Amino acid sequence: MTQLTPHFSLDEFTASDIAKRLGIDNSVPVELMVNAQQTCRMLESVRAHLSRLAGRDIPINISSGYRCPAVNIAVGSNLGSDHIKALAADIKAPEFGTALAVSQALAPVLHIIGIGQLIYEFDSWTHVSAREPVNEINRIITISHAGTQVGVVETA
Repeated sequence: MTQLTPHFSLDEFTASDIAKRLGIDNSVPVELMVNAQQTCRMLESVRAHLSRLAGRDIPINISSGYRCPAVNIAVGSNLGSDHIKALAADIKAPEFGTALAVSQALAPVLHIIGIGQLIYEFDSWTHVSAREPVNEINRIITISHAGTQVGVVETA
């Protein structure tokens, strides 16, 4: 198992049930390994921040990290996704709290911990990207069944 950072492995960053089920190789191409390491360093900063707030170690679970184009299409995402560039991860931190709590804790410190974009998605997970979006208004958004809203918005 290749460790990208102290708490995140390449296996965890590329794990995909859909890729496994469809027989798709979801390996990170050599030219994107620098991006994968950058993203995992950002995740280390996220973990450290949440741990500081909680006063104890808070593990981060990656539900989706790198996705090759075929996997990205299979999950219904578009080819502009930062997941394809190994620059994004969908995360949960259940020992910290809900996806809403995680998103609310991270939103005020994006610049400090190196998050380029934060998306609170479907009341279920937090998407973090190491790349800032072209439009600043898309820096922190909420995506729900009702659509997309600016900021971290409670949707339930």
